[in-house]
Amino acid sequence: MQQRRLWVTYALWAVGGPLGLHHLYLRRDSHALLWMLTFGGFGVGWLREFFRLPAYVKKTNGKRRPSGMPVPPISPVRFLGQVCMGIYFGMVALICLSSLNYFYLLVLPLAVSMGIHLVSSVGEETSDLHKTLMASLVTSTVFYGRPLGTFPASLVASLTATQNRRYKGGETLEEPLGVRLYRLSLAWLAFSAPLAYCVVYNTTATISYVAESIAALLDWLWFFPSLRVLLESVLLLPYRAFCLVTGGGRLILEDWERVLERFVSIHNERREAAMQVLGVSHGATFEVISHNYRELVKMWHPDHNPHNKEEATRQFMEIQEAYETLVRLNKLQQH
Repeated sequence: MQQRRLWVTYALWAVGGPLGLHHLYLRRDSHALLWMLTFGGFGVGWLREFFRLPAYVKKTNGKRRPSGMPVPPISPVRFLGQVCMGIYFGMVALICLSSLNYFYLLVLPLAVSMGIHLVSSVGEETSDLHKTLMASLVTSTVFYGRPLGTFPASLVASLTATQNRRYKGGETLEEPLGVRLYRLSLAWLAFSAPLAYCVVYNTTATISYVAESIAALLDWLWFFPSLRVLLESVLLLPYRAFCLVTGGGRLILEDWERVLERFVSIHNERREAAMQVLGVSHGATFEVISHNYRELVKMWHPDHNPHNKEEATRQFMEIQEAYETLVRLNKLQQH
């Protein structure tokens, strides 16, 4: 088997690192595909590898670890990558399935599992794809229809993959480069073609879904203001990078403005509905909102309505949800 050279690896890393050319040279096809789909781990992973390339070359030129070795140690970086890629693949699947709801329960867990398994198979390690898929399938069913349903599915499936991690088998014959490129091309097209179709021909639905997911995630992080600010900065990175490369772009700018408008409108719709439930008008202070909330809770508490308990319970839950929504939105405004 031909030995790989470090200087060639560094040259490929510099020229086509974000596309995984150096991993392709080192026969790390899973890592190469991961970099193709994420443009070098969104740039961060590519830069981090500058210091890891000597170890990659040494592992490639050495003998593969034989099967039956002890379980690999837990890697927090690998686990975080599994969760992130599970969410990433899941969101792409949801965008592509915006008009195919009947396939949700099948394709979404499959997409999440494939993203996780791709990270699990980087380097010398791998995991049990069947168990990962089963964990994702069960969790996706429980959180069906929720904007952040990909997060718990990815988290549970990543824990399952980590629990069932193992080393890959022993030495195998090196496949021809053409066969490897053909397999990687099919995998890349299977991922990117549906996403490109939705972005180009179904832009409005794509933007709406991304905006709703961002709004739901930021709502969930209202009690972590620092993390929320960091996340907002990260979400802007792709747009800023595009503008840096192209010198700006009116079409992308307009699309991003539509995302922000959709994000703001989602919050306004939630505020309107919550204020209507609590019977308060625009401009009402939070003291007035709290006062109306307490009065309505007393009125509709199930214990105070024994003869109409079912309706009272429904009203009571709706009032609670409306008040919690206004509390979250008020916290977001303060920060």
